[in-house]
Amino acid sequence: MEPRIDLFTNEIGAKFAKRFANAGLVIDQSPLPKATQELVSLRASQINGCGWCIDMHTKEAAAAGETAVRLNLVAAWREATVFTEAERAALALAEEGTRIADAHHGVSDETWAQVRKHYDDDQIAALVSLVALINAANRLAVILHQQGGSYEPGMFATFN
Repeated sequence: MEPRIDLFTNEIGAKFAKRFANAGLVIDQSPLPKATQELVSLRASQINGCGWCIDMHTKEAAAAGETAVRLNLVAAWREATVFTEAERAALALAEEGTRIADAHHGVSDETWAQVRKHYDDDQIAALVSLVALINAANRLAVILHQQGGSYEPGMFATFN
C-alpha cells in the first residue's frame, strides 16, 4: 500500500497541515500532562487503526521516558494496573469520544464526572481538543494510506 498523496508537497495540503500543527501546539503547550497527551493519542489511534499515528505517538512517548510496559498496555488499559486514576479517566474519554458513532450517548456522564474529578478546566479543554484533533489526524493518515514505521521522534518539531 503506497501513500496516495503527500500533503506536505501540495500547496493546499501544506497550508492545512501547518494550521493543523499549530492547533496541536496549543494542546502541547497546555497544562495537560505530556504523558497523558501521548497515551490518549495512542489509544485513539489504536481504535482507528492508524499505523502512522500509532508509530508517532509510541515513539514520542518512549523518547519522553514512557515505559514499554505502559505503552504495551494502553490497548488493554482497563485490565492494567500501571495507569493512574486520572490517566484512566482520560483514556475512557478518548475511547468514548473516538467511538461516538458506536454509542448513542457519546461520552457518558460517568466518564465525564471522572474527567472533572481529575482535571481542571484548562486541562479538560486541552483533553477534549486533543481527542478531536487526534481523530482528525487518524482520518487524514488512514485516507491517505500513511504507513507506520518511518517516524523519528521530534520529526515535526520545527514544522510549526
